[in-house]
Amino acid sequence: MTTTSVNARVQKHRDALRQAGLRPVQLWVPDTRRPDFAQECQRQSLLAAQADSADIATQSFMDAALADVQGWEG
Repeated sequence: MTTTSVNARVQKHRDALRQAGLRPVQLWVPDTRRPDFAQECQRQSLLAAQADSADIATQSFMDAALADVQGWEG
């Protein structure tokens, strides 16, 4: 398969997506290969957990939502 045919196929796919009303976007995400990635995840998780524990209203909402879904499993 030549590069030209691959490029044409990709362009056809992109054109179809655009015709469907979609547009491409670029997202930048953290590099999971970095040596400090796991440590940064832990740091942010701890911050989120601390914020959650200080927010009584959100915790009450979460508890009510959890109680509402019990028994849904098949």
